[in-house]
Amino acid sequence: MSERDITSALALFARDLTAHGDLDTKLREITRAALDLVPGADAADIVEIAGRKSTFTSHGPTSDLPPRLDALQIEFGEGPCLDAATSVEVVRADDLTLEMRWPKYAPAAVEAGVRSSLSFQLFTHRDTFGALNLFAHEPSAFSDEAIAVGEALATHAAIALTSSRVEDQLHSALASRDIIGQAKGMIMERFGVDAEHAFSLLTRLSQDSNTAISRLSAELVSKGSESKSSGSTG
Repeated sequence: MSERDITSALALFARDLTAHGDLDTKLREITRAALDLVPGADAADIVEIAGRKSTFTSHGPTSDLPPRLDALQIEFGEGPCLDAATSVEVVRADDLTLEMRWPKYAPAAVEAGVRSSLSFQLFTHRDTFGALNLFAHEPSAFSDEAIAVGEALATHAAIALTSSRVEDQLHSALASRDIIGQAKGMIMERFGVDAEHAFSLLTRLSQDSNTAISRLSAELVSKGSESKSSGSTG
């Protein structure tokens, strides 16, 4: 495929990707496109590393190979995906039989049938990291052209994951606001105070109990619902 054909294919792919609203579907489309558009790629996945315990999630694996390689990197605490996700923007391994950077992972990857790999950093946040990973059965499979195409696909993956995270945060914020509003209403009704005083009381209870105001509100609403339920059956 010529450079012009690849550019056209990436543009078409970007337009088609916007039609998929589901995150998992978008990420599967990206990894499938990687096999079609990145010369030399035999398998791909997108890894998200989240939380203090470094929970790995493999998105859109094109076979069972990428998750197995991810598991090896988790086990050994080393590998191209980890390096790309946490520190280096692009990590290329031309021949894992000669690789010295990952003394435990490299031989295990070769045993699994992988000779070269290419990983792209998606983003680095305080508690969340991500990488697009490409694997090949042949050594020196990835050229500079492959890196250019991979970087474009990695950008799409980063946008999809970041947009999903922002949407989740928005839904969470709206849900928190709703539950806080319910708790304020209960306090206003119970103590005969206005909304401002109800929120001040809720804030003070949150501080005194060292409990997040959204969690405290949920507990108050839950207890209020239980109280009403028991009162209606009594």
